Amino acid sequence: MFLKTEKQWPLNAWYHAAWSHEITGNKPLARTFLNEDVVLFRDSEGNASALEDRCCHRATPLRLGDVVPEGLQCGYHGMTFNGSGECVKIPGQEKVPSYAKVRSYPIFERQEIIWIWMGDPELADEEQLLVDFPWNDDHENWPHIHDMYEIECNYMLLIDNLMDLTHIPYIHRNTIGGGNQQGQVDAKMDVSPKETGVHYIRWMESIVPPPTYVKGAGFEDGVLVDRWQEFEYVVPSTVIQWTGALEEGRNAMENREQNGGFNLRLYHGATPKTESSCYYFWTPLNGYKPRDSEATKVLHKEIAATFNEDLDFLESQQACMATTMDQLFVDIKHDSARIPARRAIENMIKRELSEKV
Repeated sequence: MFLKTEKQWPLNAWYHAAWSHEITGNKPLARTFLNEDVVLFRDSEGNASALEDRCCHRATPLRLGDVVPEGLQCGYHGMTFNGSGECVKIPGQEKVPSYAKVRSYPIFERQEIIWIWMGDPELADEEQLLVDFPWNDDHENWPHIHDMYEIECNYMLLIDNLMDLTHIPYIHRNTIGGGNQQGQVDAKMDVSPKETGVHYIRWMESIVPPPTYVKGAGFEDGVLVDRWQEFEYVVPSTVIQWTGALEEGRNAMENREQNGGFNLRLYHGATPKTESSCYYFWTPLNGYKPRDSEATKVLHKEIAATFNEDLDFLESQQACMATTMDQLFVDIKHDSARIPARRAIENMIKRELSEKV
């Protein structure tokens, strides 16, 4: 179900706006975050900035302009704005009025991610970013390829999908699922709710490795594996994952750091675009064959195929929910991680609303 509060998201929080490599060149990157149109660009020193996508002169979208040494130049009449949103140049006019400006958004870059703050700029504090994904900075041991999808569903439906993995043997039977083995649905589950989200780990013992794992690690026919899926949801919209498998008998539950087998980290960022759409930032990091560039490409291709299997379900679910919100939703055993994840984001929204009273 959707959030019980009227608000769909907290404003005073850091959201994933782009991968670092996406902001480059002489054209700004236009995106919509939390129903607000924004343009992203880098100044002459390489620093990222974010402005509202509207020139203060004649409301021309700044996404139609160009990045110039002084900042972002409107494509209609050439007015130029710096990273703070101040107009620094008006062609044919010497004096620039102090009120000639556009809204700027707090923004900063860490671990190959551009983060944006859509709420009160006075409250923006980089120390409030709860997400830490240092593996993004380690291309030698964790090579990876970044990606992003635009999905027509509420951002929390995407989080829901990552909080309940019992859908894997059904939707993903040809990739990371490998069919409806009993051990996948009845996995040992340890859930730890937190104020900032929820952490859980699933263990599947003595199961047939799924197709993606076989392609990646080369498990031989007839070999059974012990498999783990560890996830942590961090409010408002990030999930960090560590997944892998070792051959049965290698005591994976006591030591997952062993060489061999299959082993990957995954970053998931679900940034709201509108109430019914979001940006899905993701990257799988190759921990099993880090020196093999082709293995990294194959991993990305396999995970992309997996996520594409989810898209039809998520978008169809969004459409169905939009027309049946008056009907009952039933919670089941497998919602044990999804429910505290929803509770954490609802509590974050409620705290923000109460602070405004």
